[in-house]
Amino acid sequence: MSALTHINASGEANMVDVSDKAVTVREARAEAWVLMAAETLQLILSGQHHKGDVFATARIAGIMAAKKTADLIPLCHPLALSKVEVQLTADAERGGVQINSYCKLSGQTGVEMEALTAASVAALTIYDMCKAVQKDMRIEGVRLLEKRGGKSGDFKV
Repeated sequence: MSALTHINASGEANMVDVSDKAVTVREARAEAWVLMAAETLQLILSGQHHKGDVFATARIAGIMAAKKTADLIPLCHPLALSKVEVQLTADAERGGVQINSYCKLSGQTGVEMEALTAASVAALTIYDMCKAVQKDMRIEGVRLLEKRGGKSGDFKV
């Protein structure tokens, strides 16, 4: 197991110095699920939700969140993302919405946290928009699916 990189020799929280790392293409994919009643999912899909297009709002929220990750997570580096994608897929069989995010850049540090933040905030946005009709929705399965690039190499679930 690798050492924790955000802890200095004194055991204090520390932002990692990435200045000596090579600039390479870095990519990450993450997912989250919002599980809900069939009626709530149908309300979203029918376009009859009184707050508007739930998927469009969640997609934009996820993209915006990826760009603001360093403002939310204290030791994350501010990154110049070259691409952020958020896809939402209704899954009636599982009873909810699957959110997949993708982030990419050419830089000195990875984009895993940005992808995870995008998926998480998109899920929270769906919850926020639908809580008036169902308060017991569940956000589950927030996880990194894949990362590419960087010194630690590639990872895939």
